[in-house]
Amino acid sequence: MDKKLLDNVINISTPAIGETILYNIIAMFDILLVGRFAGRKAIGVAGLSNEILLTFSNIFVSLGLAIAVTSLIARTVGANNHKAAEEYASLGFTIGLILSIVISYIFFKYPREILIFAGAKGDVLNLGIDFMKICSIGIFFNMISSILCSILRGYGDTTTPFILSSIIVLINLTLDIGLIFGKCGLPTLGIMGAAIAKTISQFLGFIFIFLYILFKSKIKLKLKYMAAINFNKIKELFAFSIPCSLEEAAYCISRLLSNFMIMHCSTTAYAANQIANTVESFSIMPVAGLGIATTSIIGLEVGKNNKRKARSYTKICLQIGIAVMVICSVFFLIMPETLIKLFIKSNEKEVISLSSACLRLGAFEQPFLAISIVATGAMKGAGNAKTPLIITLISSWCIRLPLIFYFIYFLRLSVIHVWWITALQWAFDAIATYLFVRKKFMT
Repeated sequence: MDKKLLDNVINISTPAIGETILYNIIAMFDILLVGRFAGRKAIGVAGLSNEILLTFSNIFVSLGLAIAVTSLIARTVGANNHKAAEEYASLGFTIGLILSIVISYIFFKYPREILIFAGAKGDVLNLGIDFMKICSIGIFFNMISSILCSILRGYGDTTTPFILSSIIVLINLTLDIGLIFGKCGLPTLGIMGAAIAKTISQFLGFIFIFLYILFKSKIKLKLKYMAAINFNKIKELFAFSIPCSLEEAAYCISRLLSNFMIMHCSTTAYAANQIANTVESFSIMPVAGLGIATTSIIGLEVGKNNKRKARSYTKICLQIGIAVMVICSVFFLIMPETLIKLFIKSNEKEVISLSSACLRLGAFEQPFLAISIVATGAMKGAGNAKTPLIITLISSWCIRLPLIFYFIYFLRLSVIHVWWITALQWAFDAIATYLFVRKKFMT
C-alpha cells in the first residue's frame, strides 16, 4: 500500500466509520433497552416499525438522493467547479425537503394500514401505531439531515457528520434511559419513550447541521439556485439518484418482504431474526462507513481525471474492508450466544438459541458484504449507479426472495435457512461487483 494514500483513506473514512458505528449503536441500544423493559413483543414493535420507516427514508433520500448529491458534488469539486457544486447542493436540498415532507406525512397519517400490510397483529399492531406516528416526525428531520451531510461528504468533510451523529446519539441515549425506565424524574413511558427520545434527538441534530451548513460549510445552500431552477442539473440529479433509489428499493423491499415472511413463521422467529440482524449490523458499521468514504474519495479523483489514484484507492479500501469483516466472522463463530444475550432477557432461551444459530451462519457472509459495499461505493463515486442496481435486482429478487418464499411457505423450514439464503445472495453480489470494479479500476 502507498502510505500517503492509506493515510488519506484513514483520515476520510475514520469519521465516516465512527458516524455509522454511533448510529448503529443507538439503534442496538434502542432494541436492547426496549427488550429488557418489555421482552419480545416490544422488540417486534420497535423492530418492524423502524425497519419500515428506515426502508422508505433510505430508498428515497438517505441512500438515494443523498448518494447522488455526494457523488455529483465530489466530481465537480474535483474538477474545481465550485459554482456547480453549490447548485447541486441547493437543488438536492430542495428536492430532499419535498420528499421528506411527503414520506413523513404518509407514515403519520396511515400507520395502521401500513402495519397491517406488514403482517402486524395483536399487541404488535396496537403498540406499533402510536410508535410509528411519533417516529414519523423524527424521520423527517433525519432525512433532511442526511441530505445536508451528503453535501459535506461531497467535498471530503466526513468529520462534521460524525460530530452530528455524536450529538444525536448522546441525546437519544440519555432520553432513552430516562423515558423508557422513568429515570431522572422523567415518566416511565416504555416503548413510547424510545420513540420520543429518537424524535427529539433527530430534531436537535437537524438544528445543528442546518446551522453549520449556513455558516461554516465550504459548499453552501443558495436561494438563487433554488429559485432559478436549472432543469439540466435537476435532470442530472434524478438521472443518478433514481438508479440509487431503485437499487436501495430492490434491496430494502426484498429485505422487508423477507421480514414479513419471517413474521408469518412466529413472533419468536421474527424476534430471533431481528436480534441476529441487529448484532450483524454492528459488523457492517465499519464497512458501511468505508463505503461512504469510498464514494467521496473516488468521486474526487474521477473529477480530477486521475484513474491511477482511483484504482489505488479502490484496492486499499477493499483490503481494509475484507480484513475488518474477517475479524467479525471469527467473533460470530466463537461467541454468538454472548452477543445475543446482550439484547434479550436470559429466560428467553428459545429466542437466544435461534438467534445464535442465525448469527453463526452470518459469519460466512461477512467478507462478501465487505466486497459488495466497498465496490458499490467505488462505482457510485465514479458516477455509475446502474450496474449496482442490476446486480441488486438479480441478487435480491431472483435469488433471495424466491428461495425464502419456497423454504418458508412450501418446505416450512425455520428462519435459520433464511440465513443460508442471504449468504448465497451476498456471495453472488460480491463476485459480480468485484468483477466489474476490477475491470473498471484495477486493469
